[in-house]
Amino acid sequence: MQIASMVVLGFVLDLLLGDPPNWPHPVKLMGRAISRFTKRFNRKTDSAQTRRFWGDVLWFLIVGGTGIIALSVMWGAAQLNRWLTLALGTYLSYTCLSIRGLVIESQKIIHSLQGHHLEKARRQVGMIVGRDTDQLSEEEVCQATIETVAENTSDGVIAPMVCLIIGGPVLGLMYKAVNTLDSMVGYQNEKFADFGRFSARADDVINYLPARLTWVLLMVGSMLLHYDFRTAFIVGRRDRKKHRSPNSGFSESVVAGALDLRLGGPHYYFGELVTKPYIGLASAKSARTADIKLTLRLLYVAAWLCLSLCVILRYFLWKGLA
Repeated sequence: MQIASMVVLGFVLDLLLGDPPNWPHPVKLMGRAISRFTKRFNRKTDSAQTRRFWGDVLWFLIVGGTGIIALSVMWGAAQLNRWLTLALGTYLSYTCLSIRGLVIESQKIIHSLQGHHLEKARRQVGMIVGRDTDQLSEEEVCQATIETVAENTSDGVIAPMVCLIIGGPVLGLMYKAVNTLDSMVGYQNEKFADFGRFSARADDVINYLPARLTWVLLMVGSMLLHYDFRTAFIVGRRDRKKHRSPNSGFSESVVAGALDLRLGGPHYYFGELVTKPYIGLASAKSARTADIKLTLRLLYVAAWLCLSLCVILRYFLWKGLA
């Protein structure tokens, strides 16, 4: 049950501390390695086949290297002391989760909008989304924030938690490597279409089941919070596949229905208009800061539900193997 203890303690640490910018973080190291490799090998002068090859190499280097390093660190700690193993595993598990970080960034945007600082809110939302934000209206800033919280409920909370409970910090960090690669090079644009193709597809495959689990957890959460569960189910069932990503629509559709919002639609990325289908009822209301707060509540409930489910399943697995 040591892995379950690491996950629970890491979960609590994340809720208490968030992501202090000056603390050592494995994802920062991953990001630096990806950036250096990308600058060296994603060259416009190379053929599409060559860029795909180096993109594949990058994925296996980052994901495989993360797994080897994490396994070596945890193995070394286990040779010294079980309490050191627990402490180190707890910290690494904590770095895989981003509940509090999402909440903090969202609250910054809420405070800016409530203070009528739209320009500041645009810059803040630009820190957590990939789209262009310099021309967004207040409604669009709220919408972008809600979509990011909904999507990251799966990518930043549910998926890593499931990986942690299955394979401890090693599998959790390998998942973060997959997710970081997708967020940095998985764009469908001219620069990364070939180089990041494998990273984008691998992320879609690995998040397939977690996204659908998130759909269920958000649905249950909307019922527990007395949101519009009926519309959440209708929209969640109808629009869950209305997204360019095979996974992101699952969480966004539930949130859109539960809060009577219309999400998705066309957005600009790196100056290029990307057409996306709308998610939600056509008659839905405009997104406001109050809706961001409601989405954050849903995030918390889904996270606690997932933690409870994971610990229970881990307990019965451990009991069955004992």
